[in-house]
Amino acid sequence: MNDPRENSGSTVAKGIVYPSPEAALADIAQGATVLIGGFAGLGRPEGLLRALLANGAKDLTCICQGAWPQSPEIMDVADLVANGQVRKLIAPLGFYAGSGGPVAAFWQSGELDVETVPPGVLAEQLRAGGAGLAGVFLPAAPIGRFLEGKEVRRFGDRDFVFESAIKADFALLRAEEADTLGNLIYRGSQRNWNPVMAMAGRVSIAEVSLVHEPGGIDPEAVITPGIFVNRVVQAD
Repeated sequence: MNDPRENSGSTVAKGIVYPSPEAALADIAQGATVLIGGFAGLGRPEGLLRALLANGAKDLTCICQGAWPQSPEIMDVADLVANGQVRKLIAPLGFYAGSGGPVAAFWQSGELDVETVPPGVLAEQLRAGGAGLAGVFLPAAPIGRFLEGKEVRRFGDRDFVFESAIKADFALLRAEEADTLGNLIYRGSQRNWNPVMAMAGRVSIAEVSLVHEPGGIDPEAVITPGIFVNRVVQAD
């Protein structure tokens, strides 16, 4: 491995490689929309989440798989909610009934807006955003509440509903390896939401275990090309 950060105490980025999660998130602002990769505590950018917590940016819209509390040692979106930083949460499952922690408490008090989106729909909205599309027509769900206020068209013998694309201000990702061009290799559960979110972030920031110089990773193993990644930071 080649560590491109010659001076670990530096606060200046070398190309797209940033010296710390705090530096990589220094320009996140109040009201930003943030994609956060990971599923059920796995494949999440914990260092970036801790930096976001320390940054204190408020009125965030966070889009993720869910924000149910894990163990106290594991950083989660629920910690951002508890800190009063999240205004809206968009997720397939915001919290578990009966164990929702701060997400349930803030939602019930009216301090947090929770929008539930089926995981397949959310994935296609992100994919459309990454591809530069306005949205996609998806097969209409049998549950009527997912159709409210949306355009429905009939193609063939089925109804399809228009789902608007999602393009967020920031995408916080977790990958196993990167090079200094931003090409990413994932491992295991890191491949859940991270690849599609990488494409849908205007500024995509990847927290990785290893950083290589160009040519240091197998191009056949790259899942997210560097064109979709704006910043890379090495995990502690």
